[in-house]
Amino acid sequence: MDVNAAVAAAAAIAGVLTGVIAMLAFRWSEREQKRPTRSSLHTDAVLPPGVDTVLSVLRSSAVVLDEADAVVKASSAAYALGLVRGGKLAVEPMLQMARDTRRDGEIRQVELDLPRRGTGRGEALAVSARVAPLGSRLVLLLVEDLTEARRIEAVRRDFVANVSHELKTPVGALSLLSEAVMDASEDPEAVERFAGRMQIEATRLTSLVQELIDLSRVQNDDPLEDAEPVRVDELVAEAIDRCRHQAGAKQITMAAGGAADLRVWGNRGQLAAALGNLVENAVNYSPARTRVGIAARSVNAPGGDHIEIAVTDQGIGISDKDKERIFERFYRVDPARSRATGGTGLGLAIVKHVAASHGGEVAVWSAEGQGSTFTLRLPEAGAARDRAHQQTARHERAGGAGLDEEAGRSTLTSPESTAYETLPAPEVLP
Repeated sequence: MDVNAAVAAAAAIAGVLTGVIAMLAFRWSEREQKRPTRSSLHTDAVLPPGVDTVLSVLRSSAVVLDEADAVVKASSAAYALGLVRGGKLAVEPMLQMARDTRRDGEIRQVELDLPRRGTGRGEALAVSARVAPLGSRLVLLLVEDLTEARRIEAVRRDFVANVSHELKTPVGALSLLSEAVMDASEDPEAVERFAGRMQIEATRLTSLVQELIDLSRVQNDDPLEDAEPVRVDELVAEAIDRCRHQAGAKQITMAAGGAADLRVWGNRGQLAAALGNLVENAVNYSPARTRVGIAARSVNAPGGDHIEIAVTDQGIGISDKDKERIFERFYRVDPARSRATGGTGLGLAIVKHVAASHGGEVAVWSAEGQGSTFTLRLPEAGAARDRAHQQTARHERAGGAGLDEEAGRSTLTSPESTAYETLPAPEVLP
């Protein structure tokens, strides 16, 4: 009986202790839930009201640091640029700026070149960093990515420099030749010779100015505003007729072939200029008594049927190091030959932009000593027209978003992927 009483008493004591422990655990859990966490301190208690919302809509990368240089808030763009790693600001010059601003309250700004994250080629990322105090304890860092702006500025600067140089050459030549004509006024043969040279330089100057106008037009105009179905065989015939005199002088045979009755959707004038530039380059860079072929075919593609117009020559070819740059403005594979033929270095740049603005691309295959094949790929008329109407509707709904100049791209390909290699033998045109 005593034993049973002792067991009951022990059980009662154990139950009381269990209840007390459970109550204490519950109270401790409530206190822990009410205690502010580190993240809540950083976002709710530390950041002034409304700052979090403002930072979320800024285009710049934003980082907020506390008095211990810990990151209180950072935008996703800051992480993408590699500014924040492991909860710390990873760029030492910016961190030092933040400390100086926290000390004296002055706003500071600096431009830096940072290594690109995840690349081993040493490419620099140009940024502009601005540091300002945010309240009494925090510092706000705003970082703007200037890489694309600097690239565009460099392209514009190089373009102006190249245009100035290209214009200076024929203008200077005309000035010198005019002086020579004046000095040789009593020598009819010399006057005739100098006058001939003046005509050549004037023609070169006219071609350069016209191609600059054409390049500006294809970059700024929307070719699909005045788009229409354009017959490919008419474009080919026009390109051949444009170069017939140069080809005849070098005894170059021009041949056309491929599928008949093909149509593309676009601006006839721009398409004719693009194909004409390809054929003209093929003639200019081909030796005498060779052959230039132009052929077209229709190709099935996942995004819609395309028309491929291939221009093949038996010329000097293009080296691998030059293939990546031939579509740049004023770039010439052989500057000496370009001066002899009157080339401006803008023809392929115009072809690239025309192809891009029409939703296509231009590709090149070439081997030194074996010739080159340039292939202009354009959407077929029906599919392109439908896509153009859809893009116009989206354009109007979006408020007029512009065409990205780099929407098109130049590619390297092999002869097997061009139209010319798989078409029947072209018919020689008179």
